[in-house]
Amino acid sequence: MDKTALQQTQWPVLDYNSWKDTLATVHLWTQIIGKVRLRKMPWLNHSWHVTLYVNPYGLGTGSIPYENGIFQIDFDFIHHQLVIVTSNGKRETVELKPRTVASFYKEVFEKLKILDIDVTIYTVPCELEGAIPFEKDEIHQSYDPQKMEDYWLALVKINNIFTRFRATFTGKCSPVHFFWGAFDLAVTRFSGRDAPQHQGEAPNMPAEVMREAYSKEVSSCGFWPGNDQYPHAAFYAYCYPATPAFGEQPVKPEGAFYSKEMGEFLLPYDAAMRADDPEEAILAFLQSTYEAAANTGNWNRKELECDFTRFETEYGCFKEVTNTLDD
Repeated sequence: MDKTALQQTQWPVLDYNSWKDTLATVHLWTQIIGKVRLRKMPWLNHSWHVTLYVNPYGLGTGSIPYENGIFQIDFDFIHHQLVIVTSNGKRETVELKPRTVASFYKEVFEKLKILDIDVTIYTVPCELEGAIPFEKDEIHQSYDPQKMEDYWLALVKINNIFTRFRATFTGKCSPVHFFWGAFDLAVTRFSGRDAPQHQGEAPNMPAEVMREAYSKEVSSCGFWPGNDQYPHAAFYAYCYPATPAFGEQPVKPEGAFYSKEMGEFLLPYDAAMRADDPEEAILAFLQSTYEAAANTGNWNRKELECDFTRFETEYGCFKEVTNTLDD
């Protein structure tokens, strides 16, 4: 097994303090690319049109419509490039290296212009205190290729777990997607009922956008790399609206807890890694926190939950029989 294959079978170590400067810089880079997608995509419910997605190289936008067809922008954390491709066969790259946010912003828009992609963005970062406009940010300029690749490898594993969890719900459910505002991977389930008007706010985020994002009852879970106030990578789960009983529910696995300060359940990444089976520990956290939300919120679980395991088995057998007949 080569080094890359071995890395992808193992859970990487994520120590916030060892890569926080890289995290701060790349967070801002992803906001630039996310805002390009925001401007070119039709608006989708709950801002689903702005997100990035975990892919085989890093994080990408998926296909974005523009005047000449479609284009896509990918952060490649294996070869450490930003790759922009268009449906007319053109391709441009931007090197991922220690460089200022201002430098990255300038080169990205130079490349977009070369590709005839006409777009302008609001250059103040979202959901960050003391935000500096991208074109003026000469402070954030760190990039550690190995630390960034480690984080992406963790996202690959977590993306697969979240995808497996998502499959057991037949009601409205978001994709597994990456929100560049808070730099977190998330998946959200919906009860199907309207929610009371949300009163929360975030820096440089219109209140109307926040209200629409939480206009329906939700149970949401995700993975977040941490910040200076909570310097630990962690899985989280919350619901809206939440009753006082939500935070009192027993959840799994060992190491999970309810944070009154943050209003959500947390499972530190390191606690999940200490489990005999980290994947099953994470799934237990996702399922038990969803049940805490659904039970205290009186969701119609019978109508919203599903188990398609038998379809996987039966369809697999059908394909084998069909292939045999074709031979």
